[in-house]
Amino acid sequence: MSPDHVAVSSGGGGALRSGQVAVAAGVNVQTLRYYERRGLLAEPDRSPGGHRLYPAETVTVLRVIKAAQRLGFTLEEVADLLEVGRHRHRPSRGTRARDAGLQARAQAKLTQVEERLADLLTIRDNLRAALDAGCVDLIACAGTDCCPIPFETITARPALSGGSKGLA
Repeated sequence: MSPDHVAVSSGGGGALRSGQVAVAAGVNVQTLRYYERRGLLAEPDRSPGGHRLYPAETVTVLRVIKAAQRLGFTLEEVADLLEVGRHRHRPSRGTRARDAGLQARAQAKLTQVEERLADLLTIRDNLRAALDAGCVDLIACAGTDCCPIPFETITARPALSGGSKGLA
């Protein structure tokens, strides 16, 4: 049964059991429980028989979580983004400030991704150069003037030795 079929057949406002939610969102049941423990999902109601009963929108929340992770956000960052979204749906005087927080987080993540891309492109270029030069021994190659791998530059670069700077 396809994930979309489960979501459609459950009806718009009906409660879904763990297995139905998991299939519809493309995750496993342990993921649901883990996200509950982390506070990403609200604890579901229980049926008289003790089964977890999730609102249908839980499938959407799970899809948002998985998409945000694919965009590079950590679960902690996803939790913050979900909290911003929950506050956004409540009318308040600080709505614009919260929206700006979401924009700032997305911009910071984009900056991190762009830095990683630049690093990966440099790595790719250095590996291609090493392959093209026929390097077979890194130690011997590093000691020659014709070595295409910039060992001094790579080892002196702070971005490769630590995490991201200035991005919270």
